[in-house]
Amino acid sequence: MDEQHGRGHNGHKQDHTGHEEMFRRRFWVCLVATVPVLVWSGTIQDWLGYTAPQFPGSELIVPGLSTLIFAYGGLPFLQMSWGELRARQPAMMTLISLAITVAFLFSVATVLWGGLGEDFFWELVTLIDVMLLGHWIEMRSVRVASGSLEALASLVPDTAEVIGEDGRVQDRYLDDVRTGDVVLIRPGASAPVDGLVIQGRTEMDESMITGESRPVLKEPGSEVIGGTLNDGSAAIRVEVTATGEDTALAGIMRLVEEAKASKSATQLLADRAAAFLFYAALVAAAVTAVVWTAVDGGVGEQVVARVVTVLVIACPHALGLAVPLVIANTTSIAASNGTLIRNREAIDTAKDLQVIAFDKTGTLTEGRIGLTGLATVYGVTKREALLIAAAVEGDSEHLIAKALRREVEDSVADLPEIDEFETIKGQGVRARIGRTEVHLGGPRLLETMKTSLPGDLGEFAATFGKRGETVVYLIEDGAPTAAFAFADVIRDESMRAIDALHDMGIQVAMLTGDSDDVARSVAGKLGIDRFFAQVLPADKDKHIQSLQSGGKMVAMVGDGVNDAPALARADIGIAIGSGTDVAVQSADLILVKNNPLDIVKVVRLSGAAYRKQAQNIWWAAGYNIVMIPLAAGILAPWGFVVPPAVGAIVMSISTIVVALNAQLLRRADLGA
Repeated sequence: MDEQHGRGHNGHKQDHTGHEEMFRRRFWVCLVATVPVLVWSGTIQDWLGYTAPQFPGSELIVPGLSTLIFAYGGLPFLQMSWGELRARQPAMMTLISLAITVAFLFSVATVLWGGLGEDFFWELVTLIDVMLLGHWIEMRSVRVASGSLEALASLVPDTAEVIGEDGRVQDRYLDDVRTGDVVLIRPGASAPVDGLVIQGRTEMDESMITGESRPVLKEPGSEVIGGTLNDGSAAIRVEVTATGEDTALAGIMRLVEEAKASKSATQLLADRAAAFLFYAALVAAAVTAVVWTAVDGGVGEQVVARVVTVLVIACPHALGLAVPLVIANTTSIAASNGTLIRNREAIDTAKDLQVIAFDKTGTLTEGRIGLTGLATVYGVTKREALLIAAAVEGDSEHLIAKALRREVEDSVADLPEIDEFETIKGQGVRARIGRTEVHLGGPRLLETMKTSLPGDLGEFAATFGKRGETVVYLIEDGAPTAAFAFADVIRDESMRAIDALHDMGIQVAMLTGDSDDVARSVAGKLGIDRFFAQVLPADKDKHIQSLQSGGKMVAMVGDGVNDAPALARADIGIAIGSGTDVAVQSADLILVKNNPLDIVKVVRLSGAAYRKQAQNIWWAAGYNIVMIPLAAGILAPWGFVVPPAVGAIVMSISTIVVALNAQLLRRADLGA
């Protein structure tokens, strides 16, 4: 099977787990090494009023372990800063590298030469720890598995059962199947190729490809799409019309690749703030060095101390956590409200959405057939009609039979006993209850039995038929006594979700592979602004592009393979959690609870998270705007000087403020 799998599927996965594991591993190692650094740090001992145990070599604990932490924990930041500098875009990594390098070199200088003031070893190691933790959190929150193409490919089996000229069936690798070959697709098996039915009759589940919730009848001359499932009870023989890269599924895979490649990454606010802070820190440090060298008549302890204080105060403790802490809280809050975040940028920008496009089947609706209406003639109650119909369909696995049985789950004991059950091919079923002959079926059954509907049932059938719903009739002793309407069930939450989105000024669109009548009916019930019916997989992607015209920001909500290109093309792709793997892998956000109201919560959470990020960034950068001039000694002529230790304390306080502010996000009202 491994060989077959290798021949049948191509790998597309790009694994980002290594980066996350690297930051996680380095964080824990550095955190353990940080404990003795803090315990034996002279600054910490002075602050807390204790004396650490002294023994031969204890004076090397702080500089030795700090050097190890700098080399091991700081290396990733130094490497990434080099990438920023090569791209001529110095930002967060460059600022982190500048801070830890200056703190390390100055601290080493205080050990080797003395007279320069207090070292920054404790600040160095805690800075590195915080940055490693922040990037571990970041990698975990933004890790986006690129397994959508494997999920698409997995719909198609690795082999096909090919019928030879002698009538014998043999397994072949898909690479060996040719156009014109005849393949056998058994019940429960997936179609390995595109083709035309030449023998047999069955129903195929095409929901993963077309979004159609009902199995589609396939008979000689019908088209079969590779990847769809034989959901019937009979095998069919299919003449191959397309294989490999020429199949409809392969076309969808190409669309996913193209749509993914067309998306551009947005730059984080924290990086932009860090870029400004980087240049501000450099300018402030240079000005400080020049001015105080001139004032003091040379480079002395005070000059170096003030320059280092400027750079230490500019250390991005708070800035480094400003966004990751909010993201971590946002991820947790979203999960508790039924949403998983796979792309960090999606939750940042959801607040700006102008249009949200929903796939109908499985998203606005439940993706299963349900009873939507029932009418009976005078003298027959709806309960009686339901019990009789459910009894007649008691042993059937047809979707309508399942829907009828769900309606009487609490009354199984009341079902009448049936005899002489038989299936009438293409028309319905027949049975006997006591002395009454009962039929259940659609319009063809009425034609065969040459019976007409009484007025009330006729009006019922016409009304629901115009909506594109399936109408089935109960006939007792040749006379119609009830009519049942069945359709894909609209989720209870859909209308409230759409109303809430409208209240936020967001337009709602719907895309579906269903007929215009069905689409119009659902759109009318839910108050949808625009709908697109009879949409093919490639067209969903095009409709998203059309909705994006004029610069509108568009989200797509879907659950099937046919939604994958549109999910990838949209500014934000939102997958229903119980949907196909490919929809989930192509999406930025996942609705775990299958609740459209969670989309409303996503938009509200996005706005609240953005405000917290902006507040944290302004605080982190704002305190630098105030403190850097003070650290540079702007008030020194009046006797106000910020010592390096005080600068470190102020920086630590700013980190605490940012952390507490991020926690306040949990109080945001997301009620929908």
